[in-house]
Amino acid sequence: MRALVTGGAGFLGSHLCERLLNDGHEVICLDNYFSGKRANVASLLDNRNFELVRHDTVNPILLEVDRIFHLACPASPVHYQYNPVKTIKTSVMGTINMLGLAKRVRARILLTSTSEVYGDPEQHPQTEGYWGHVNPIGVRACYDEGKRVAETLMMDYHRQNNVDIRIVRIFNTYGPRMAINDGRVVSNFCVAALRGEDLEIYGDGNQTRAFAYVDDIVEALVRMMNQEQHIGPINIGNPDEFTISELAAMAIELSGSSSKISIRPARPDDPVRRKPDISLARKILKWEPRVPLLKGLRQTMDHIRAELGLVRA
Repeated sequence: MRALVTGGAGFLGSHLCERLLNDGHEVICLDNYFSGKRANVASLLDNRNFELVRHDTVNPILLEVDRIFHLACPASPVHYQYNPVKTIKTSVMGTINMLGLAKRVRARILLTSTSEVYGDPEQHPQTEGYWGHVNPIGVRACYDEGKRVAETLMMDYHRQNNVDIRIVRIFNTYGPRMAINDGRVVSNFCVAALRGEDLEIYGDGNQTRAFAYVDDIVEALVRMMNQEQHIGPINIGNPDEFTISELAAMAIELSGSSSKISIRPARPDDPVRRKPDISLARKILKWEPRVPLLKGLRQTMDHIRAELGLVRA
């Protein structure tokens, strides 16, 4: 099939493009390079089944495709808070444009939504039936509410126009090709530990996250797109819960550095606990994450070490 991947030069998108090519598909990678970069897909450029197009999904585009993986949107606070209006436009107008394309060419479209639709959750772990606890006027709302509207658009195009949709809600993902300056906790800790700098924890360090390795997430996306049973939303993430302090300790241990932990004031609207209930993914997709955090973190650390130009001790 011919697959379109929006945000295809980003961290997750580049891994997905690689997987789709390996599965024998033609791939059109669409990206405006706001948070993605050409280097992420440089190894794919010589593949005759791969096409790279610089384009912003806020603007319409005409293509002939069979499948649309709609990933385009800055996903880290540093990027989505840099231009919050642009973030909302990407989630809303970008999704409208991709749904319009899917409607015209009768393509199946998958939206990568986010665990941020649950906000600072009052339910733990979070199930797909939970409506969330989101601050609509907070500094993170441009992303949280943008993705919630994107899900609404997906469902309404499906109900009104019979567009073939799939929705996944992705929890914290990490792995090689993470941008070293994207502000996410895994990259922040890896970079600081490798440089021998303090690891900054915002709050008391007891807030929890569930970290899924990128290869596991890509496998789930492919399975979700290919199955006929469920349109979603389906949670995709790792149900193993770790505190931020535990993650910091792992990063220091793997780097072999003498970095210390520095406590900073908590950030506004930062979720206290985050853990997916993946019962539906296990049932529908026959999927669950396989890469343990320590192994995935080691591979991520090796990539970031190379990005920083550091030599392994």
